[in-house]
Amino acid sequence: MRLSQGKKDKIAEQILSFLYHSFPNEPFTAEIAREIIRDEEFVKRILFELKDKNLIVPIRKNNKGEPFSRRVKWRLSNKVYEIYKSKQ
Repeated sequence: MRLSQGKKDKIAEQILSFLYHSFPNEPFTAEIAREIIRDEEFVKRILFELKDKNLIVPIRKNNKGEPFSRRVKWRLSNKVYEIYKSKQ
């Protein structure tokens, strides 16, 4: 099934909103997919598109500086967080 670009944009908005409301927590891809009720691979593709647009930042290491084996955490970029914060 193919989704229109408008629907993908709405899903991306849901992801950005979830990341804003979950701040300062940095959820994994699976948590984001569970929250917006979408397939993990689809959400992962949208997350990487948002990363390419510099809207979100991937976190590939834990608090101790050790890299995650296959998982990635996500957070809003500082610029996007400030924009969301000013609109609230």
